[in-house]
Amino acid sequence: MQKINVITLGCSKNTVDSEHLMARLAAAGYEVVFDSDRTDAQTVVINTCGFIGDAKQESIEMILRAAEAKNRGKIERLFVIGCLSERYADELRAEIPEVDDYFGARTWEGIIAALEADPSETLKTERHLTTPKHYAYLKISEGCNWMCGYCAIPLIRGRHVSVPMEELEEEARKLAAKGVKELILIAQDSTYYGIDLYGKRTLAELMRRLCKIEGIEWIRLHYAYPAAFPDEVIEVMATEPKICKYLDIPFQHISDNQLHAMLRRHTKAEAVALIHKLRSRIPDLALRTTMLVGYPGETEADFAELCDFVREVRFERLGVFPYSEEEGTHSAEKLTDDVPEAIKQQRVDHLMALQQQIATELNQERIGKQMCVIVDGRQGDFYVARSEYDSPEVDQEILIPANGKRLIKGRFYEVKITDAADYDLYGEVIR
Repeated sequence: MQKINVITLGCSKNTVDSEHLMARLAAAGYEVVFDSDRTDAQTVVINTCGFIGDAKQESIEMILRAAEAKNRGKIERLFVIGCLSERYADELRAEIPEVDDYFGARTWEGIIAALEADPSETLKTERHLTTPKHYAYLKISEGCNWMCGYCAIPLIRGRHVSVPMEELEEEARKLAAKGVKELILIAQDSTYYGIDLYGKRTLAELMRRLCKIEGIEWIRLHYAYPAAFPDEVIEVMATEPKICKYLDIPFQHISDNQLHAMLRRHTKAEAVALIHKLRSRIPDLALRTTMLVGYPGETEADFAELCDFVREVRFERLGVFPYSEEEGTHSAEKLTDDVPEAIKQQRVDHLMALQQQIATELNQERIGKQMCVIVDGRQGDFYVARSEYDSPEVDQEILIPANGKRLIKGRFYEVKITDAADYDLYGEVIR
């Protein structure tokens, strides 16, 4: 049986793409391994990221390492797929000719044919999971229509295309049959789901349908665009017990000057009103967001306004990124990158220090409370668990001493919080 090593870089959307490809390879008779540095696989597929500078550099370095391995006879065939090769296929072919072929994020048929994978439509909802078996990502749509000034995703992935609801239900049922208990819904903008297929936003209906699938206990929502946020989604989050009280909603900035420059489709007043509505209807909601600092034209006053906003809202989870120019985007072609790199980094550090203080205070408030958690595994002297307020890989963890009751990975437990750190909680199992 021929072995193929599939290496996945970048975001969770790439993870899902790789898992669909791996299922087709397995159906064609291949032995599939993933992200393996120690394998005798003669064929390597690298699924790349092309979104921001660091991620692009990581992808290029991985391709170069694999190309060198091919030159040394360690592997026979090398293919590159995904976002980087969608944007830069011609340049990559010229610079790294050792790669047998390049296929973009929108040309999956090519890699399926090149590897003689199974092209059958019956495999559309099959996945070869690379995450721990108790949670999985469910990609509900592809692409984006918003065209924010800094973002290259529409250039790479194209316009918004929703996955039919019945197809997602079938995929979710198959994941549940494999032991998945937590579904993480992902898209470039999850709230836009359904407009192209059904003529209206139907995310709430999809969430209700997924709640009916036996075996799925938690459903988590990622990447919701703030503009025109559907009231129906707020209602389903407030009333369906399987929906985690968690929302990843990237605001990017709050200064109206910056929001306008970024081509965002909402104002500061609308963002504040949405947050108030969310927290009024879902009092225990954990809000995760990302902020972009150092965008062209960002003044000290804009940044101070952003800091005040973060202080007032007190996001449970927050990430900060410095602006970097992405060719082909509005900001790269129309605006001047006029904020010095040192100032960008100072603003990142300042905002993250502010968030660290907020996170510490919020965690202190959790001490003494009981929480339902799912165990992700064990590290050293602790079991590592998460509550409904924490997404895997990006959020904080709840550490449970491993000197007592043996805990099972993928099981739910009731835990009492005993102590808190900046970005972690400590607890003991009650039952």
